[in-house]
Amino acid sequence: MKKLLFILACLTLTLQAPRAAEPAREPINLDIGTPPVVVVKHALAQRTSRLVRFYEAGEIGLGVDGFIYLREGVKMNLMKQQIAEKLIDAENQERKALIQALADSNGRRNEEAAVWELQRARWNQQWKSGWWLRDAQGKWSRKP
Repeated sequence: MKKLLFILACLTLTLQAPRAAEPAREPINLDIGTPPVVVVKHALAQRTSRLVRFYEAGEIGLGVDGFIYLREGVKMNLMKQQIAEKLIDAENQERKALIQALADSNGRRNEEAAVWELQRARWNQQWKSGWWLRDAQGKWSRKP
């Protein structure tokens, strides 16, 4: 009986013992060059050359969430608006794909929100002065 009590006491102490801290993880690398990331970044770069004219004309802008939006109240002919909308849809889908590829490539599939936040901040930083930004309330302003 004493042996049994001793074993139970040892098991209880083992279960209550503090766990060792998890080893520090590498920071998320937004510049990782795995094939899925490279493919998506290439597609984004190709589209950027077509989006720039809309950015510079103030017709579309970057939302605080990292997505591209058509600015309300901006006058465009129907054909130009349809082109902008198609580009925006494709761009936003590729942005989602980039986040997934970055998360997978960094071994952080369950941390897409953290990857998204880092990449969103990078896009905001890369945004040129004079281009339009949309805040969380939907208000537009030019980047200084």
